[in-house]
Amino acid sequence: MFHPVDHPMKRGWVGRVDGEHVIQLAAQTLQAFFTGGGSAREHAVFPLAGVQLLTPVLYPPAVRIFDDSSSFSFANPAAVVGPGAEVDAGKSPGNSLLHGDLVLIVRLAAMVGGEGAIEGSTAVADWRRPELAPPKDRDFALALGPALVTLDELDPDGLEAVVRVQGQERLRGRFESFDWEIARALAADGTTLRPGDIIVGPALDEVDDLVPGSPGDVSVELEVNGIGVLTQTIAR
Repeated sequence: MFHPVDHPMKRGWVGRVDGEHVIQLAAQTLQAFFTGGGSAREHAVFPLAGVQLLTPVLYPPAVRIFDDSSSFSFANPAAVVGPGAEVDAGKSPGNSLLHGDLVLIVRLAAMVGGEGAIEGSTAVADWRRPELAPPKDRDFALALGPALVTLDELDPDGLEAVVRVQGQERLRGRFESFDWEIARALAADGTTLRPGDIIVGPALDEVDDLVPGSPGDVSVELEVNGIGVLTQTIAR
């Protein structure tokens, strides 16, 4: 999903990244694109540098976070944000301002498309506020993006991820093999997966002590090779 920089939209348009350009596709959402067979009429072409990429799935029907392929917990679909989002934990349940550290957990995710099948992968910045008890600690921001890469274009196993904070590298590592199909089958057992459902895989690692202590906002980049750079800003 994207919108031109000079024409911001909350939902945006479905697009396909092709080199240094983004091609607008005739589908209302990414879910609709895949349930329609994964093809759509092409519209305008925009330079990649002139668009803002958005979360691939806005308000997914369900978000399941796996720490292994045999169990998962649910996350808040309303907490899903995209590239360029400002991370703001807000206030505690007692309505007092939060002043603790933020933790970034690095993950990959898969999106369910037509007929309950996995269609592609994206990067995940799973933000946590450790001073709050689970699951409230993760209720404010779960970033997806910058794009969904289809399975015929990318094998998610072994992808390298790098986290930079204010331009300084804080983490580098590779995702271990994860059986996405077993996780999908467990998620589907006894229920129905909807197009746009998100399956989030186990953590690669985490970056802690993310506190906006210096003047101004703090820039965080999560780069996954083959997927791109997911940028976030921690509001001071």
